[in-house]
Amino acid sequence: MEYVYAALLLHKAGKEISEENVKKVMEAAGIQVDEARVKSLVAALKEVNIDEAISKGVAVAAPAKAEEVKEEKKEEKKEEEEKVSEEEAISGLSALFG
Repeated sequence: MEYVYAALLLHKAGKEISEENVKKVMEAAGIQVDEARVKSLVAALKEVNIDEAISKGVAVAAPAKAEEVKEEKKEEKKEEEEKVSEEEAISGLSALFG
């Protein structure tokens, strides 16, 4: 979300939303920059009229955020499955040594 905020800040200031400018804003805020996210944000915003999107209340980065959420859910599910497997293994061992 902070990447979108950086882009909106640049837009409000009348600056070009470029990879370099987004990185500068992020670094100035003390946030570690993910190059891939910066590139995808700038590419996604190239064809977007930000003023129009804001006036309509359209979330410009919603598709990217949806993908992030899907990935996080997959990782959480995988971690849960691993925890269950460990618990089953421990309970099996305790049955051996009663």
